[in-house]
Amino acid sequence: MLFGNPGTTELPLMDALRDGGTRLRYVLGLQEAAVMAMADGYAQASGRLCAVNVHVAPGLGNALGMLYDAQKAGAPLLVTAGQHDASFVLSEPILWADLPRIARPFVKWSTEVHRLADLPTAVHRAAKTALAPPTGPVFLSLPADVLNSEGELDLGEPTRVGAGIRGDRQAIAKAAEALASAERPVLVAGDGVAQSSALAEMVELAELLGAPVYAEFVPSRASFPSSHPLFAGSMQRLAPQVRKILERHDVLFSVGGDLFALSLPSDVDPIPPGLTILHLDTDPWEVGKNYTARAAIFGDPKATLPDLIEELRERLGGARQASVRARREQMQSAIAAERTKLKEKARSVAAQTPIHPLALIDTIAELLPADTVVVDEAISSSVGLRSLVRSDDPQSFFGLRGGGIGWGLPAAVGVKLALPSRPVVALIGDGSVLYTIQALWTAAHERVAVVSVIFNNAEYRILKQRLDLFHTAQGEGGPRYVGMDLTDPPVDFVSLARGFGVDGERVTTLAEVREALAAGLAANAPRLIDVVIGRP
Repeated sequence: MLFGNPGTTELPLMDALRDGGTRLRYVLGLQEAAVMAMADGYAQASGRLCAVNVHVAPGLGNALGMLYDAQKAGAPLLVTAGQHDASFVLSEPILWADLPRIARPFVKWSTEVHRLADLPTAVHRAAKTALAPPTGPVFLSLPADVLNSEGELDLGEPTRVGAGIRGDRQAIAKAAEALASAERPVLVAGDGVAQSSALAEMVELAELLGAPVYAEFVPSRASFPSSHPLFAGSMQRLAPQVRKILERHDVLFSVGGDLFALSLPSDVDPIPPGLTILHLDTDPWEVGKNYTARAAIFGDPKATLPDLIEELRERLGGARQASVRARREQMQSAIAAERTKLKEKARSVAAQTPIHPLALIDTIAELLPADTVVVDEAISSSVGLRSLVRSDDPQSFFGLRGGGIGWGLPAAVGVKLALPSRPVVALIGDGSVLYTIQALWTAAHERVAVVSVIFNNAEYRILKQRLDLFHTAQGEGGPRYVGMDLTDPPVDFVSLARGFGVDGERVTTLAEVREALAAGLAANAPRLIDVVIGRP
């Protein structure tokens, strides 16, 4: 799969695609940010290397925000951009820039190919690097003279670095001892669990310990089954709230997750004194990056967790089994009570007009088929989503890991192309969808049956929430909101969708949501549902 938005320097590539003699399927996007996010969604959902092509400096510049998101999510992307002919570069022509330098902060490796003979080596190296753990995007600048060159090339064979790295046994033993002696352990399941398909191992570990499991702060994947009775959902990305949760525990074990990607600075340290931290990750940079880890394990969760579980079983035998069983039952009961409380809250606001975001999420959760893939960029409206919406396998949920908004709508198109047999529903804030609404055209053009649900509160609600917190911290009264409302004039999302070839409708009640979502899921075509929600 090759996603792209071509320009003049890519014409040799486009010409090579015209006779159908290549296995590549070219997917056209109308703007580079949308193109990059589509490729990101496809790469994450398929688990395979995905190619994306943009045009010279402005095209690469347009794509950088979504390339940042792909970097944070570890999406294996081969990003290419056409460059001016080498004979022309010294004159600094229009649209020229040092492309590898522009891309370098956002990729694992970045270079420009100067000879046709070097092209196979460069492509092999880029692909190997993108797929080697920790996975991530790479960049190649392809000058027009190289693309126009002809010659006999030995394409060679690809190299793939084995990803099943088993952690150091001494570090595993140290982690096992700390977990076995813990009175109140807590687990964080990060994207590394989903990327290595280690959900079953993570479940076995949680049940063995009787420990609650939280999703990492900004997940791009489902790394623990949301329906499992030990899944405690997500923590709010604010230090005081994190501190309140962690104060209940004595040992924290993060598996493939970061510690911590907070939203705002705080005088409160999220880690309470005396909390023992254990960390397992495929990226040694993340292990112990912000907080000292008593056991720092560099390894793949799928390959390493069985060794840890084996060590734990030896330490948790005999009399300890009864205490672990009691702890597990207590945790499951507490989590079940919290879920019931959340459901009751959702139902208590179900009659509100405009629709309350929590009631909308609860309604959607009830209607989705079991194999639905949810792509989430609802931002401030997504509270409770991970607890209410079922996401039990690594491909059932994709979220905005990097925080650069505009990712969700095109990412959902890429996800659906990678998983054509599964229903795909995108939940997106109105502010977010406007960044890359051009992706609707690609959905229509490629007949990609994604249902896009717009959480329309006609504002940048997340900014208002942050400003409210700022004024509260300053001891001031309520703020004036400047540049945060989308009301004068209101945005007509249904007309925009139809302009791009996608059917859409605007709904204002939960009954209308049910009808529209059922119709959207039944349709073999892209659909947009613009839901008017309240401003809590």
